[in-house]
Amino acid sequence: MLNPLRKLAVLSVVELLVLATAAASAQAGSFIVSQHGQPVGTASFRVTAGSSGYDSTALVRIAMQGLNYSLSKTERLSPANQLRHVQLSAIVNGSAVTVTAAPDAAQFLLNISANGRASTTRLAAHSAAVFLPDFDPGALETLLTLAVTGNNRDLWAIIPKQAGSIEPIQLATYADEYGTLDGKAIVVHHLVATIASDTTDLFSGPENQLLQAELPQQGFALVRKGFVLTPPARPGAPPAE
Repeated sequence: MLNPLRKLAVLSVVELLVLATAAASAQAGSFIVSQHGQPVGTASFRVTAGSSGYDSTALVRIAMQGLNYSLSKTERLSPANQLRHVQLSAIVNGSAVTVTAAPDAAQFLLNISANGRASTTRLAAHSAAVFLPDFDPGALETLLTLAVTGNNRDLWAIIPKQAGSIEPIQLATYADEYGTLDGKAIVVHHLVATIASDTTDLFSGPENQLLQAELPQQGFALVRKGFVLTPPARPGAPPAE
């Protein structure tokens, strides 16, 4: 099921205009960042609908031995959740990083400034591309939305590291699991995303909201505040085809 706010992408023009006018609500989420089960930071996102698409923001703060990381990201997305513009500011162990990104003709233009050096990279353009910084729950929520509307196909991740790159995303659907959200039982969908040989386990709720992500970074996870995943009796496996 699509998140109700993101259903705008598949509604008629009349319905879109009516809902956009009344779109005072927003989807949002607050998460604990943990490593090996120990809290090391927080992350949050907020998406607000407007007449021309969505405005998205994300904040991440991590403070632990070996990693001091803060991130602030703003995005503009089309009504179909296609990326229109990104502005990112981050500090990684005292080093400042800024990134701006936007479509440019048939390509995607990425400008990165880090350690006193600036670079510009032109990437291949894909309609279902997600701008995917480390520890960003908003990006993962957008990925879940695009996966539903695109039937898990032709998904791409823009990775803002070094000079920047774009990588295909392969999604595998696993058997549903269970958990509780704010004390209430909930069915949990389980997907595994493979990006450049790294895997991320994604757990989402009935309205396609991100609940938990087991990240490729060693031992790290994002867990929505108030959510508890019920451990399965045995490891999940892809359903039989």
